Amino acid sequence: RVDATSHFGVARDLAAYLKQNGKPFNLKRPDVNGFKIDDATPAIEVVVENTEACLRYSGVCIKGVTIKESPEWLQNKLRTIGLRPINNVVDVTNLVLHGLGQPLHSFDAGKIKGNKIIVKSANEGDKFVTLDGVERTLTAHDLMICNEEEPMCIAGVFGGLESGVTDQTTDVFLECATFHPTWIRKTARRLGLNTDSSFRYERGLDPNVTIYILKYAASLIKELAGGNITGKIQDIYPHVVEPYKVHITYEKINSLIGKVIPTDTVKSILESLEMKIVHETDEALDIEVPVYRIDVQRDVDVIEDILRIYGYNNVEFDDHVKSSLSYQTPTDHSYKMQNLISEQLCGCGFNEILNNSLTRSAYYDGLFTYPVGQCVKVMNPLSADLNVMRQTLLFGGLESIEHNIKRKNGNIRFYEFGNCYQYDSSKKKEGETLAEFSEDYRLGLWLCGNHVENNWAHPDEKSSVYELKAYVENILVRLGVNLKKVIYGQLSDDIYDAGLCITTHAGKPLGTMGIVSHKIRKAMDIDAEVYYAEFSWTALMKETRNNKVIYADLSKFPAVKRDLALLIDKNVQFAEIQKIASDCERKLLKDVVLFDVYEGKNLPAGKKSYAVSFFLEDETKTLNDKQIDSIMKKIQTNLEQKLGAQLR
Repeated sequence: RVDATSHFGVARDLAAYLKQNGKPFNLKRPDVNGFKIDDATPAIEVVVENTEACLRYSGVCIKGVTIKESPEWLQNKLRTIGLRPINNVVDVTNLVLHGLGQPLHSFDAGKIKGNKIIVKSANEGDKFVTLDGVERTLTAHDLMICNEEEPMCIAGVFGGLESGVTDQTTDVFLECATFHPTWIRKTARRLGLNTDSSFRYERGLDPNVTIYILKYAASLIKELAGGNITGKIQDIYPHVVEPYKVHITYEKINSLIGKVIPTDTVKSILESLEMKIVHETDEALDIEVPVYRIDVQRDVDVIEDILRIYGYNNVEFDDHVKSSLSYQTPTDHSYKMQNLISEQLCGCGFNEILNNSLTRSAYYDGLFTYPVGQCVKVMNPLSADLNVMRQTLLFGGLESIEHNIKRKNGNIRFYEFGNCYQYDSSKKKEGETLAEFSEDYRLGLWLCGNHVENNWAHPDEKSSVYELKAYVENILVRLGVNLKKVIYGQLSDDIYDAGLCITTHAGKPLGTMGIVSHKIRKAMDIDAEVYYAEFSWTALMKETRNNKVIYADLSKFPAVKRDLALLIDKNVQFAEIQKIASDCERKLLKDVVLFDVYEGKNLPAGKKSYAVSFFLEDETKTLNDKQIDSIMKKIQTNLEQKLGAQLR
């Protein structure tokens, strides 16, 4: 709501609410009766060539001003809303912008060549240097405020470097205009300029208030900077905008709200909202909606406003819910599992984050894992920072980590569920509009900083990739995935300095994990190591959909542990040892644990030593030495044959 982007707009809405609740509120508008022309000598002429883009253009000249600091009361007003005072003229325009919601622009009248303002479209390819010193390339769809020789301002968006008010300015031309929202929005988006003025113009402003605003601002500038208001007010208003006409019935009001609202109350609310009743019957009303309420153009919009002022809490629930709810609804497996894992992660100290699925394409520049060419582009992006759909959850989490680190919160455990999107032109099929687009629901985990903070009982313990792997395996186990059927393979994704892919024995990918690359962390201004894992939740749900949870009694018989010290090749992974051992004994072998790794002197080149514990247990009886030795001999033989392992 553009009418709520100013202090006066909020006060006007609050006054309507207070009046409805029996607390009359006198809303005072700044008085402009004291405005007068000091010198009728013509000053600046205005010509509007593009009347489609410029709905109304008003302006007046103030000569003989003295540019200086604003008085303390004005500076304080601006500081309280986070603005930096500049000078008395510019500060007045900012006060009006935030106080009344109407952007203004002040030109140094001495720099308006030919004493003429021309509002027209730019020429294709024109160059223009804006107030921030950046040269920008214009198109024929950009509206410009020009003098007789050159452009001075991008209308409704940003001023020019050479035409603004400086300490040497003595004559000011004050602009108060209304521009077409579409023109301003397209220019602002294309140039990547999101200013306070463009924010308001993009949403549509009331062109009927420009003269009032101009008189108020000019009078205030004259009071603070001196000078004389010279020449009559220039006002070009080719097509007068009339209030919107809306027809509304009491039956529809009561039907949508769900309660019979007294007609007097309805009319009182409309009056308090400055909606004029032009005709009424016992069944309906014809009303005129103020032009500043751009968002109210249909009867349902009016009903929403009536309900808002009447009060949502004043509409009671019906004792009888009229609905066709079925007796029992199927439980969504994915949603149930998501809640289960969320509870588990929160119990492990994780915090859930929720990032925008829109992100910046610059994150994907130079990546081959997620190439920028596979980004799903947004046709009308809100800004250059939100111009594509995310391919991975990674960058949103890194933004959250960066935000927290800058606020001295560096020990982080985050998780997020969300959709990721990709475009693949090779999948394009004739007759299938969306064949080349894919969507995948994912789970991301981030670790950063210390796992344990330094205290009297324990020194700092940094988070590690092994800690991340433990969380990953806990998730898989909680979902009913047999870890013996999970394979961790080497991964060359460029988002990781070192990474693993997580797949099933059948080769189905479940996710990836690793240490986020230094290059990406540096680009995100993160110095600390970040450990990241990302699951395809869609793939996990397919893998676990038919899993059944089986509860078993704890064994009454003792477990047995046997240790082996194995000399193996450096490239052998512990997962290979686990798999071979599990294949040798599926029933009695309960767990295989690596408790020591040694690489160094006294070992042959290319070798390493693993110390591994094997846990055996029978739920029906106590294992004897003969059984245990037989199983261990079988495991040892297979390790020797398949991995070339040697006992140390």
